[in-house]
Amino acid sequence: MGESSSSVSLDVERISFGGKEHYIHTHHGPVSVAVYGDHDKPALITYPDIALNYMSCFQGLFFCPEAASLLLHNFCVYHISPPGHELGAAPISTNVPVLTVDELADQVADVLDFFGLSSVMCMGVTAGAYILTLFATKYRERVLGLILVSPLCKAPSWTEWFYNKVMSNLLYYYGSCSMVKEHLLQRFFSKEVRGSSHVPESDIVQACRTLLEEKQSTNIWHFLQSINWRHDLTESLKQLECRTLIFVGENSIFHSEAVHMTSKIDRRYCALVEVQACGSLVTEEQPHAMLIPMEYFLMGYGLYRPSQLNLSPRSPLSPTCISPELLSPESMGIKLKPIKTRMSLEV
Repeated sequence: MGESSSSVSLDVERISFGGKEHYIHTHHGPVSVAVYGDHDKPALITYPDIALNYMSCFQGLFFCPEAASLLLHNFCVYHISPPGHELGAAPISTNVPVLTVDELADQVADVLDFFGLSSVMCMGVTAGAYILTLFATKYRERVLGLILVSPLCKAPSWTEWFYNKVMSNLLYYYGSCSMVKEHLLQRFFSKEVRGSSHVPESDIVQACRTLLEEKQSTNIWHFLQSINWRHDLTESLKQLECRTLIFVGENSIFHSEAVHMTSKIDRRYCALVEVQACGSLVTEEQPHAMLIPMEYFLMGYGLYRPSQLNLSPRSPLSPTCISPELLSPESMGIKLKPIKTRMSLEV
């Protein structure tokens, strides 16, 4: 079991997009945390994928009115950015040692210590989902539930390792060149929204492309290096006791990884939602597909949308009150295989 202490410190805080952005010195370097909401409410921690921050990874979800009302009504949200991924970040020197994935997970513990959070709900996307899952395996008593989007849990395959190594070399020598951006967009989105020679790319892809141009290439390089040397969490998943809700786009390059992860977690605690015609970044490409599964998931904690419950939650979440039936495929959708729920985009 990992341990953490309370000797983290606040460097700077400023108002950002309606929330307050804190720069916190952890035992493994500074991180940016943007906080939205009432601190008396239960805490929701988010962690984005490589080259993204909370604005580019979770904006679609939190700008979806129904999802925003569900999450912001029930939680105070703490958006953690990987080192150097926050808006306006200065470049990290390549001479600075690359953090291990365990050190990145320990940074999350330091953030909780700084804000005085004993236990939290977690939401992560791909590489961020891996960091939060690792955090959950190291600090099991501090995680009440996991909402994971196209998560990683195994060590990189040789194919993934090779592609990441090529991208790392491109970032190191050429910066965020067009090839790097195209590879990242393929990682995030399905080909339907990336467009083609006959179909223009969608607004969300264009917006993401613009944000990638503003990122410091050395900072992306650092996080990519950390993730490319990650270790396998398969055995640790068997000890997870918190409820876990996994989303994955059917066209995600990490689809098989999500299925593998679901198969290794106790079926009493885990459900998989497969979103049709979607890539890895479900939070941006199809955020509305996450609403109903999240509603059922959070009902087990006694949390509802404002229209269903007018009182604002003020007490810690209790995982013991969750009914396993709420995470059954029948509750999440229609007749499907026990570990998978297909979300149809047709109304």
